[in-house]
Amino acid sequence: MTDKDLVLALRLADLAGAAIRPLFRGQWSEERKADRSFVTEADRAAEAAMRRLIEAEFPRDGIIGEEYGTRNEGAGRQWVLDPIDGTTSFIAGRPIFGTLIALLQDGWPVLGIIDQPIAGERWVGRIGQSTLFNGKPAQARPLKELSDAVLATTSPHLFTNEEADAFMAVAKQVAEKKIIYGGDCYNYGLVASGHIDVVIEAGLKLYDYAALVPVVEGAGGIMADWQGNPLDAASDGTVIALGDPARLEDVLEAMG
Repeated sequence: MTDKDLVLALRLADLAGAAIRPLFRGQWSEERKADRSFVTEADRAAEAAMRRLIEAEFPRDGIIGEEYGTRNEGAGRQWVLDPIDGTTSFIAGRPIFGTLIALLQDGWPVLGIIDQPIAGERWVGRIGQSTLFNGKPAQARPLKELSDAVLATTSPHLFTNEEADAFMAVAKQVAEKKIIYGGDCYNYGLVASGHIDVVIEAGLKLYDYAALVPVVEGAGGIMADWQGNPLDAASDGTVIALGDPARLEDVLEAMG
């Protein structure tokens, strides 16, 4: 990964934001995809703009996008794009969605961006370097006890019954008023900035989590699956994000 890759990633985030902002709380079309999730005109416009730039600048690189699929499958370098992570929040006019941009090298996330184009908030993570939030270092916070944690997940309704039981086992160890529902990728940015301590989710796709890994880990946190393994392109979609890596064993033990 080079500085040229970072420059491109930042340009991609700018392009996506330019496509999204005019449509936020405005008039746009939407429909349901085969998996029953929603997609809007803004999702498609943002991803199309990003793909065009990648294809022009790095035509040999792969692209994995939520809306338009895979290009150059098997390439060692792959850009992973989620133009609007949190489409329901976008539809509802809530500015807690984000554009996710990741660069994978041989299946491992080495660069990630979480961009909230309405609030003008951007987290940038690069392997081996500190995460930046709007150009300044971001730092996750230490957590002495799991009982002190702020815990988040997008929605308990997205879990299977077994997954919900595992999440609730952790939730029972946290003060009730410190559990947050909703937020999608925005929660992970808040982990990196030291406002949320734990995010637990399941059923995520590569484009949902790839960009989050460098952001959280570059701020001193850790991301893992529900078995405690690092996240890569082959992960199973279960995700734990922790601001304090020392609490990972506590979370895993609580989940059973």
